Amino acid sequence: MKKIIDKIYLFLIFLFLYAPIIILVVFSFNNSKLRGSWAGFTLKWYRNLFSDPKILSSLWTTLIVAIIATIISTVVGTISAIAINELRGVKKDIILNINYLPVINPDIVTAVALMGLFGLLNIKMGYTTMILSHIVFCIPYVILSILPKLSQLQKNTVEAALDLGATPTYAILHVVIPQIKPAILTGTLMAFTLSIDDFVISFFNTGQGVSNLSITIYSMARKGINPAINAVSTLMLIALLILLVIINKRSEKNRKLEVIL
Repeated sequence: MKKIIDKIYLFLIFLFLYAPIIILVVFSFNNSKLRGSWAGFTLKWYRNLFSDPKILSSLWTTLIVAIIATIISTVVGTISAIAINELRGVKKDIILNINYLPVINPDIVTAVALMGLFGLLNIKMGYTTMILSHIVFCIPYVILSILPKLSQLQKNTVEAALDLGATPTYAILHVVIPQIKPAILTGTLMAFTLSIDDFVISFFNTGQGVSNLSITIYSMARKGINPAINAVSTLMLIALLILLVIINKRSEKNRKLEVIL
């Protein structure tokens, strides 16, 4: 009896969490603008979506910002993680705690802080500020993705490379990086996902005429729910699910390799 109750309880929890998402996906194919009635299957909202210049422009902005922020945050995050891993004692603890701050901080605090910094530095709000804010937002997650893998590396390998005449740069590029590639890829995918998904950081650090998908959807929702929003949300959901599956598959593969080794 207890097992049946536990299963029902678990089912209700998942139903509460995922029912709104399922409804959103279903109604993205609804032939009616009314959310409370089903008028038949259609793909017209997807056609409208891809013929809407505002949404397409926002999608382009989202991809540009996400790709640039992901590349830079991955490079900076990887270098920072390697440097942090070499530290010891109080210095390492202090830097790790500083790195945790953007992660545990509410997004609104980080967004307002960055907005104030850009204002203080007299940087014009627009593409530049949005990209910079996304980079700052993503770097800590990249670092946290790579550090566990670095802690598993044998220091003797790097020391052996240095003893054989390799420079520190060569040792990092040809000894350390190849061994932590899975963690770097995980951090890259996570940064890309977070950048696409972000709204608060983008909203407070954008400028006139620069709008990504999340901001566009928010502005459209305020004027009345357009079924095209359901179509956009469905496509974003599918894209994020694909990325999450890739991340989970790679993590599972890495765990199996570690067990074999």
